[in-house]
Amino acid sequence: MAGIFFFAENRGQALEILSAARGLGDTLKTTVSAFIFESGVDGQELINCGADEILLLPQLPEDQGYDCYIPVFAEEAKSRDPDVFLFPATTPCKDIAARVAGRLNTGLCSSCIAIGTGDDGKTIVMERLAYGGAALQKVVSECRPAMATIAPGTLTPAEQKGTREGKISELPQPAPSAVKVLERKAKAKESRDITEAKVIVCVGRGFEKQEDLGLARELCNLLGGEMACTRPISEEMKWLPEELCIGLSGASVKPQLYLGIGISGQIQHVTGLRNARVICAINKDENAPIFGVSDIGIVGDLYQVVPKLIAAMKG
Repeated sequence: MAGIFFFAENRGQALEILSAARGLGDTLKTTVSAFIFESGVDGQELINCGADEILLLPQLPEDQGYDCYIPVFAEEAKSRDPDVFLFPATTPCKDIAARVAGRLNTGLCSSCIAIGTGDDGKTIVMERLAYGGAALQKVVSECRPAMATIAPGTLTPAEQKGTREGKISELPQPAPSAVKVLERKAKAKESRDITEAKVIVCVGRGFEKQEDLGLARELCNLLGGEMACTRPISEEMKWLPEELCIGLSGASVKPQLYLGIGISGQIQHVTGLRNARVICAINKDENAPIFGVSDIGIVGDLYQVVPKLIAAMKG
């Protein structure tokens, strides 16, 4: 048998990975099967967007974690022999994917930003960033199934293809894991999800004081956008929450407009905004690396430039 398998925790992940899975399925002339939870994702929507089969994972008891699903994934793969098995590159899913790969005695390419086939139309080729985002690595899979985790926010979500027919099945309850969940604590979020923002105003070390971020925040509000920052602003200075950090160790974003203020543009940061449609930067150093990736660059002191932009927008 053959096919493309993938697992997703939520709708956003499912639509992104489905776009890659459907592309592989069309090239390899095979079917696409999605493992999703019984609640949270509409199976018929995924079918309309290109999936051929939906495999519903049962709800787990409160004291059980994702590792209960490892035997389920492994047994389905052993019995049906898929060509490819994809997972989202989130913290829990990277762990699950690695353990499933171990059971299947196959390889796993982590945090891919693209996946497709080689010139022969059969070999699975995966792409991921290397050397802190300074290089693009291509990995050719010689294993079966080819397994990969897909970095969230890097692919264009699949779109509806009209009303399609597909199969929806419920998987049996898995055996309980020896590992018990003793307590669950939701991490409090201090801000909105920047990965969904259409406009992002990002601040860097060019700001001298925390209260000066009010300039960027005012401009951000006028643009109808969301605030973001570089790693030093969130981790070292603690001026903004860590979930607002963009970069290799933070979020990957793809807004219509990214405006970087007082940001030098180190590769670790630029890696997270490479999918932005328009990149604009303000920096007093004309040799700042950020200008090398910008569509629009303003060389000037942010304390002079930003107030003028605010005044212009207010009319």
